[in-house]
Amino acid sequence: MKNALLIIDVQNDYFVGGTHTLYQPEIAGENAGKLLKDAREKGMEVIHIQHIATNEGADFFLPNTYGAEINDCVKPLEDEKIIQKNYPNSFRETKLLSYLRALGIEDLVVCGMMTDVCVDATVRAAMDNGFNTTLIGDACATESRELYGKTVEAKDIHTGYLAGLTALGGLYANVMTTEDYLK
Repeated sequence: MKNALLIIDVQNDYFVGGTHTLYQPEIAGENAGKLLKDAREKGMEVIHIQHIATNEGADFFLPNTYGAEINDCVKPLEDEKIIQKNYPNSFRETKLLSYLRALGIEDLVVCGMMTDVCVDATVRAAMDNGFNTTLIGDACATESRELYGKTVEAKDIHTGYLAGLTALGGLYANVMTTEDYLK
């Protein structure tokens, strides 16, 4: 079976100094960098997903900005595929599915940002499209949110979404840490 590493939205706006800083993006970015190094050493297909905001009122990932650029921790090589998207689901209105099918990819290793938005939407869509998916949980990050007038902490959202993707015996994804995956 052929596999590919899918790195979702590890872009400058999510890091300190960006317009939409997440909780501990440096840790997730460092782990994503380790996965990228490993994939390159193994000759694995690497696909970078880059979100470009086109929706009205967007304040990050704006076209032609430094914030929308892929962060240096996972900087693409010239021969690595970059697929731009405008929606959370990396398959929606992109060439991702046709690209994976053309290469005969069956298994995906996924990491990126945000756990509960683009990563979640993409992992669920991957399963719907017949891919076996391994999600590297500590190579993902998100942010705190407000619900019913209370703050839900980023680490709780992150953990909850990872647990949800392992539902029904790993229906959507096999969730692992970077260390366990690299073993």
